[in-house]
Amino acid sequence: MNWLKEKLHAKPSFKFDFNLELPTFRKKTNAVLGIDITTTVVKLLEFSKHGNRYKIESYMVAPLPRDAVVDKQLTNVQIIGEAIKKAVDRSGTHLKQAAVAVGGSSVITKLITLPAGLTDDEMVEQIMIEAEQYIPFSIDDVMFDFQLEGTNEIDSNRVNVLLAASRRENVEDRISALELAGLRAKIVDIEAFTIENAFVLLANQLPHSVEDKTVVVIEIGANLTTLHVLYNSRAIYTREQNFGGKQLTEDIQRAYGLSYDEAGVAKKVGGLPDNYESDVLEPFKRNMVQQIQRSIQFFVASNASRPIDSVIIAGGCASIHGVDQLVSETLGVPTYIANPFVNMEISSRVNQKSLAKDAPSMLIACGLALRSFDHDKN
Repeated sequence: MNWLKEKLHAKPSFKFDFNLELPTFRKKTNAVLGIDITTTVVKLLEFSKHGNRYKIESYMVAPLPRDAVVDKQLTNVQIIGEAIKKAVDRSGTHLKQAAVAVGGSSVITKLITLPAGLTDDEMVEQIMIEAEQYIPFSIDDVMFDFQLEGTNEIDSNRVNVLLAASRRENVEDRISALELAGLRAKIVDIEAFTIENAFVLLANQLPHSVEDKTVVVIEIGANLTTLHVLYNSRAIYTREQNFGGKQLTEDIQRAYGLSYDEAGVAKKVGGLPDNYESDVLEPFKRNMVQQIQRSIQFFVASNASRPIDSVIIAGGCASIHGVDQLVSETLGVPTYIANPFVNMEISSRVNQKSLAKDAPSMLIACGLALRSFDHDKN
């Protein structure tokens, strides 16, 4: 998103885009690493662009210990910083600027309307008043930004303004983790926005145009399943629920008397008993489809007039064989596994096998890495 270059003097403020210098639009100045900090790993991604085609210059995934990130909160900044540094060093990237994202319940977005024709200072003052109405914690404890979204459809004398806010500590912890890795936080984004940004890449793998179409992106992570509904490539609905790949790890742990870490390794590398698929994996897949179906039903209940044209499954659980077919059969909607790297050129220093395996879970990193090219949209 192209955030306004406003100046907030009255109260501590937050720029979701930390590029405070005047843009020079040179690739070396604008290029950023997409750094996605998840519950279990740190993901790094770097793009370059040649004409209309993207190239993957750097990619790396570094593991995190359990509980380093809990409910989107960084509980051990030092360890996370070290993991980011490992990812940077192993990737071979030379970039020193990065984009990260905040998410979860501590992030608030709200579309508000303001009178048209306000000066920058007047808009700032009005937004400060509006912000205090919608932010459920002290205004001094948050960082926020806003973006003009155009004239209000109902009243042409007012404009729509998107307000975004996050707890200050969430932002500062991510900035600190990057600094420990020798990086500078140029951009702090919001996870839901990064999915919308990355959708331009997902659209390339669909057999139909996304114009006037409703596409559901289901992101199934370690702990959370997040439903993103996009219409005309714009996010119109987001919903989170507590379900993810961690449950499969725990199922394996219980079924075979393994430690949690042993179960996690077995899930990834194999070697489990012959009854694993029938007794553990298949029930988990059916449960996962039920969770997806339930999330979509919540959306349909309030948007019955908007039919779903296709579903894209993302996140670590998208790599489970046959899950796309099972979802398609259950919902009666064409379903695909997310692959944002379709037709991309790949640098020789990138491990293509690992990249292909991780592709469905790289959407947030993609959306962040694409911020390198914000000036192309202006």
